[in-house]
Amino acid sequence: MTASYTFDIFSSFDGYSNSRSFGGYFGKQGPEFLEHRLAQFNEEQRLALGANTFRGMAAMLAASSEGSETRDPWVTRMRNLPTTVVSNTLEGTLDWPDATVLNGDPVEAIARLKKESDIPLRSHGSLTLNRALLAAGLVDRVQVTIFPVITGKGGLGRIFEDATELDLELIESQTLDGHTQELIYRPTLHT
Repeated sequence: MTASYTFDIFSSFDGYSNSRSFGGYFGKQGPEFLEHRLAQFNEEQRLALGANTFRGMAAMLAASSEGSETRDPWVTRMRNLPTTVVSNTLEGTLDWPDATVLNGDPVEAIARLKKESDIPLRSHGSLTLNRALLAAGLVDRVQVTIFPVITGKGGLGRIFEDATELDLELIESQTLDGHTQELIYRPTLHT
């Protein structure tokens, strides 16, 4: 059995995963969004992260305190999921409750993980990893949460920059807190 793989990403309206000035959630999180995220992360699943995203998340969480925005309940739940970090540079014990490092070619590593996993896989962020997986046809769902901001010159991390061409079939959509859009697509390589 092959586990499904979801590429889960937060985006500004202009397609950036982060910005110099807006802060976490681009400053637009609301109670409905936070409850929805917690429900999604309460489902049984395995988190798959690239090394850069893992390092950034681990550092962000280490620098935060209990009760801060950084430690929203869904983020705490995400951190406690079984996690596979795809990396050829990380070594030793990771400061993450249930994380393991998977070495080797990232595409081959995730293909193997999809075949071996009994539970769905989800990756939050990890742009480089997920662009490679999209090109290899290994992503089953692209979940984009679009926050109502244009980051303009302050945008960081162009999400689909240099990505392969894809056709997207919309399979689910909803508006959260009256302004944030969650769109879930089934990607296929464009031919």
